Amino acid sequence: MKFTEQLWNAALPVYEKIQAHPFNEELKTGTLPVETFTFYIYQDSLYLADFARALAVAGTRSSTSEELLEFLQFAQNAILVERALHESYFAAYNIGFTSGKAPGCFAYTNYLLATSTFESYEVAVAALLPCFWIYKRVGDFIYANQTTPNPYQNWIDAYAGEEFGVAVNKALAICDRLGEQASESTKNRMTEAYLTSSRLEYSFWDSAYRRENWPV
Repeated sequence: MKFTEQLWNAALPVYEKIQAHPFNEELKTGTLPVETFTFYIYQDSLYLADFARALAVAGTRSSTSEELLEFLQFAQNAILVERALHESYFAAYNIGFTSGKAPGCFAYTNYLLATSTFESYEVAVAALLPCFWIYKRVGDFIYANQTTPNPYQNWIDAYAGEEFGVAVNKALAICDRLGEQASESTKNRMTEAYLTSSRLEYSFWDSAYRRENWPV
């Protein structure tokens, strides 16, 4: 069994809760309130800016120039997606929030930035993987089961698309290589990092669904 398959199995209960979350159920049926979707898109734009930074930092710690280039490309793509959100969704939905990160977004981005900076390269890669893999699985699930026509078709098509799938497969291959070469203690830390990010993925969607604000 590949190391990434072990990671998937370890976090499967978390993924199942993500897939069944009302945000994704309503996105699938096209009934998600527009206000909730726009809140999510704004938070996602803030997330992607820091995700790109975490990817770039992780890449500089890789042991090969090939993987450095892969992570810099991942980071560039995250920035391009963030810009595309502004040019498409922000304009289409007249999004102009200035409230900053909600607690769910803040927790996730700070975890990724801290992990990519202070943990080993192997652990950083495992922590960054859920944003690739879980989004692809959710996108594929919604695409296969959606109600059509769906007002959120562009979002669904992006994460179920072949181009995003290529990036996901590259991230999986890197994590598998690292997992195969890692010691048992490093594998355990990679698994814990993957689980933590998976839980934070759930928290991010839940935060968006509740349009979460700081309590004080």
